[in-house]
Amino acid sequence: MRSMRKGNKKPYIYLSSPHMSEEAYEQAYVKEAFDTNWIAPLGKNVNELEREIKEKLGTNDAVALMTGTSAIHLALKLIGVRRGDVVFCSSFTFAASANPIRYEGAAPVFIDSEESTWNMSPEALRRAFKKYAFLGKLPKAVIVVHLYGLCARMDEIMEICSQYGCPVIEDAAESLGSRYRGAMTGQEWKYTGTFGDYGIISFNGNKIITGSGGGMLLCNTADGEEKGEKARFLATQAREQERWYQHEEIGYNYRMSNIIAGIVRGQLHVLDKRIQKKQEIFQFYQERLKYLPGLSMMPQHGWQENNCWLTAALLADIFRKGNQKITSLEIMERLGKESIESRPVWKPLHLQPVFFAYDFVSESEELEGRHIVDDTMRSDQSICGQIFEKGICLPSDTKLRVEDLERICAVVSRCWE
Repeated sequence: MRSMRKGNKKPYIYLSSPHMSEEAYEQAYVKEAFDTNWIAPLGKNVNELEREIKEKLGTNDAVALMTGTSAIHLALKLIGVRRGDVVFCSSFTFAASANPIRYEGAAPVFIDSEESTWNMSPEALRRAFKKYAFLGKLPKAVIVVHLYGLCARMDEIMEICSQYGCPVIEDAAESLGSRYRGAMTGQEWKYTGTFGDYGIISFNGNKIITGSGGGMLLCNTADGEEKGEKARFLATQAREQERWYQHEEIGYNYRMSNIIAGIVRGQLHVLDKRIQKKQEIFQFYQERLKYLPGLSMMPQHGWQENNCWLTAALLADIFRKGNQKITSLEIMERLGKESIESRPVWKPLHLQPVFFAYDFVSESEELEGRHIVDDTMRSDQSICGQIFEKGICLPSDTKLRVEDLERICAVVSRCWE
């Protein structure tokens, strides 16, 4: 996708736009759906996509749904989350990770990040469990997010949750194809989304592969197939097997259409190619921008194999002559003037007005109970608050050419002049 913005002759560079396969796999699957008149609901593409995802990721079942958000909601339903329950959730993420908690009338408790992965801090999680055990209100579930395709420390997180008998939901909406290697995998690589009791994938328009929408619920427990069938039942309005429309539970209209499933099936053919391109984009930025004082790329470790869905960078406190500070906002504004899309990193959920009434557990005990230092809730001294204040997402579209990347890096570098 390359377009010209009005009043600017330079091609517009997008952050992360859909990228259909050059081989037109998607069109073939969608054409088959049209030719057989299986447009909706469900159909062969849905069934085959579930089978293909299940085999690729190595999960016990995979349920095709309309969104990643609906997958989180059904995971909470399968766990048995009810009104008044507590659910721990990463704070540094998109609101969709936590909104389903409120759908069920439960209370989110937001957990700080760690500097070394930007994801949920095992130390903050451990402190949260101790705090809520003392209060006699242990969480019904933990939602851990693999942000921007970066793997969270699943060894430590799963061990902590296991000690308290707490189910885990992995929000892998941004990390399809990312792999983790650690003690719990026997030092073998394993895909994100397959560690917890349930995993979540998103096929939204800006994700690494897309169906224009869509999501997937991964069921990883020993009874995963049984849980998957329950999820399908709830996602199709909880209709009982009767000749008439019989309903004994509240259900939802969450199932994926056969058309969306066909697009995703086609995209699945090029997933590995898209991951390779995303990683190359990250490496390009890392090499070309490493000379800029105070600018660092998102963290990478040997036990992670990240899909690098979006390349994000962090800006330390750097000043030009005259004590003028370089800010992430300035970089974004300069990129925008050059027809280049960028955006801030996620604003932590504990700083969002809609969630301000809920608890937040920071990584640092010294900050406990006094994390808000800005009345506008723009930022605070938590780890994720500081990443938000200083972070920026750079264009990571898999259609970027070398000359596009050179143009982006030139604009960023000029901010230091």
